[in-house]
Amino acid sequence: MDLVDHAVEQGWSARRACRLLEVNDRRVAAWRDRRDGGEALADAKPGPDVALHALLDWEIDAIVGLYDDWAETDASHRKLAHRGSRLDLVHVSESTVYRVLRAQQLVIPDDRTREPRPKKPWPDWVEYRPLQVWGHDFSAFMAAGVDALVVADLVSRKWLDTLLVPHGRGTSEHIQAIYTRALDAEGLLPEIEARMVAPNVDDRLPVLLAVSDNGPQMISGTTREFMALHALATHYGRPGVPTDQALIESFIGHVKAQWPHLEAITDAATLAAELELVRVEFNTVRLHAGIGYVTPDDEHLGRGPAIRKARRDGLAQARTKRIAYRRQHHNNRT
Repeated sequence: MDLVDHAVEQGWSARRACRLLEVNDRRVAAWRDRRDGGEALADAKPGPDVALHALLDWEIDAIVGLYDDWAETDASHRKLAHRGSRLDLVHVSESTVYRVLRAQQLVIPDDRTREPRPKKPWPDWVEYRPLQVWGHDFSAFMAAGVDALVVADLVSRKWLDTLLVPHGRGTSEHIQAIYTRALDAEGLLPEIEARMVAPNVDDRLPVLLAVSDNGPQMISGTTREFMALHALATHYGRPGVPTDQALIESFIGHVKAQWPHLEAITDAATLAAELELVRVEFNTVRLHAGIGYVTPDDEHLGRGPAIRKARRDGLAQARTKRIAYRRQHHNNRT
């Protein structure tokens, strides 16, 4: 403004001076009006001092009153917001209740939160190799109205067996049936039967570890008796913590994601046939990233380490050949 005033005193027009200074002449005029009116020229906060939609004082008091009367019962700022609407006291969003309580340094009581149970590790006798840890779980296929009970080897990732049962009606008898079939198919049943007939002091370790969640079929007395009779140790995840049995959970998730047509099948018999076809492809064709990009059958039968070593050797040989080729052709050019 001083520059514009100086230019005007020297005979310039205010508009010409503003154009040379690259500033809008209307803005300079507005500044001059503020200065002449005694206002400060410092930048001010845009807009009104208080947002038009800001809370009123009585609304803040109502939220604090809700906290005093209902915090012990509702124990959540979200519930308090809905309680205020239900009682027709104050109508605000959940986040608004949270901000008001935080500004007032009021804390929602959470003493009723359960103390988390520590994760139980696998037993010391378990070796990380095939035929040591199996997992089983139910997975719903709603279009067909059935649940698929799946058993898989959690080390080799081999899909061992599948049993379809009516949706929501899986029992401990189904678990016994699928484990009997899987143990027989993997050649473990003769050893278990021999232990039943003639127990040996050297057979104190279980045959394998069976991992599952805390479903009623999994922890029933009948299931526990069956597992104990067949020398199968059990390992249960914590209630409400599916990551404790993440391997079997992710196994079923991968199957449904890679073969989405399975969830669209409406006939149980057709679904059973398709699941068997998928099981063969999963075990013998599909490369599994979790076991070093070999098939579950490769890992289960002990071929995995040799296949992975052959790839490492092939990569090294290919690099050596490329270097030799480039050197030879470089020399030929020179």
